[in-house]
Amino acid sequence: MGFLGNSRQFLSGTRKNSQSKPPCLLSIRSSTTLIVLTVNLAIFTDIFFYALIIPVIPFSLTVQVGIEEDRVQNWTSILLACYSVALFVGSPLAGIYADHTSSRRWPLLIGLIALAGSTFLLCFGNSIGLLVLGRLLQGFSASIVWSVGSALLVDTMDKAIGVAMGYVGISMSVGLLIAPAIGGAVYNAAGYYAVYYIAFGVVAVDILLRLFMIEKKVARQWIDEEHNSRLSASKVDQTDVERADPSGVLSPEGRRNSLRRSGEISQHQPGTNQEREKEAEATAGQNPTPLVACEHTSMRRSVKTLLKSPRLLSALWGLFVQAGIMMGFDATLALFLHNTFGWNSTAAGILFLALFLPGFISPLVGLLADRYGANWPSFFGFCLSVPLLVCLRFVTENTIQHKILLGFLLALLGVALAFANVPLMAEITYVIESKAAEEPGIFGEKGVYGLGYGLFTMAFALGGTIGPLWAGYVVDSAGWGTMTWSFGIWAASGAVTTYIWLGGQTQTPQTE
Repeated sequence: MGFLGNSRQFLSGTRKNSQSKPPCLLSIRSSTTLIVLTVNLAIFTDIFFYALIIPVIPFSLTVQVGIEEDRVQNWTSILLACYSVALFVGSPLAGIYADHTSSRRWPLLIGLIALAGSTFLLCFGNSIGLLVLGRLLQGFSASIVWSVGSALLVDTMDKAIGVAMGYVGISMSVGLLIAPAIGGAVYNAAGYYAVYYIAFGVVAVDILLRLFMIEKKVARQWIDEEHNSRLSASKVDQTDVERADPSGVLSPEGRRNSLRRSGEISQHQPGTNQEREKEAEATAGQNPTPLVACEHTSMRRSVKTLLKSPRLLSALWGLFVQAGIMMGFDATLALFLHNTFGWNSTAAGILFLALFLPGFISPLVGLLADRYGANWPSFFGFCLSVPLLVCLRFVTENTIQHKILLGFLLALLGVALAFANVPLMAEITYVIESKAAEEPGIFGEKGVYGLGYGLFTMAFALGGTIGPLWAGYVVDSAGWGTMTWSFGIWAASGAVTTYIWLGGQTQTPQTE
């Protein structure tokens, strides 16, 4: 029983009883750095595994399953769609569950189990049904990672929401950059199963970090108790001094010197702000109205409140547009390079660096969003992307000048997409905090960050589905030039909605 209780406490992070000892290395395991690293590794793992097996799927269908060559393209599209469908459907469900559970660690562990199961099925599956199930599990795992992981970053980073989302942008860029190249190279050098051995290795590291991490609100179960005991000890010391000086012989200065040691302890405890927060909550609890509102807050009301916000809808539309444009190039750029320049997949992968490397400026973009609001950085990103997308239609010849022009335009487009994307991700938190400040208790005691980022993942998944279909259809029917200027019009719609409805400089409860 003791082993089971300790195991449950280790997995969930919840104290077994009041006598439970703090976990080993509690301060390190609950540090901001480790939590940010864990969440971003989880997002990187999802993107890495998604992109790693894309070059391998056609061979999996022919070698492992025995699909005829003329049906491989159809089944490849179906498998990619299965991932997007599971991501789209699972994201709000994962977000709602994360908002109603005591710890965000449990959903992340569930997502990890789904990811391990999908890896196993995709590696050893010998029927089309098993491959479909593997892709569905992979999409379900991704919905948990993106929704719950983003909400956990918001819980951890406090005011630096844009910077946190900037780190997410870096994780996405790194995964999209290296995974296809690694997958193709390893398959050519070591065969089919070696690709999945890499995936199993990344998942193993992810398992260790997710089990090692302890989120901050769970760590406070022990930290707050330690602070309370020290504060109680300081009060006892003060009582002893008063007993030693019942007539007040000591001067005020002398009494301060006598209490200096206990006073220094209480003044320099890192939990002092938390104690003040608890006192404020206790004071606020004397007014029953907000608590009653919290108790009767329903998820349906929270969803309705969020979806009625023009700011949130504008952010979701912008994320949908940005994801569609980015994934559209994933589906068409390699083929365009092959047809225009005669490049193979390795050379095309190098040019993809120009599109994704600018994603490393994402934390800087997030810092701008935290300081000045999401409106202007995102508006700048969409406005910059419009002429760049239109100008891509001028790349038509197999000359060095056109190759340089293409690389230059793609690099600037990567910068533009980073400016468009990161502030919109942060805007979801800004909207929730703004609504909560206007009407305290509207989202209940635990908030709706999981739901908010579940909606973000839905928008991203929908864009990742529509973008490649749009790009592929237009390229086949009207050519590369038509596809690029049509994407320019799509980006312009993101600029318009961002300018009209997106929030300006943030005003959160912390800054009041």
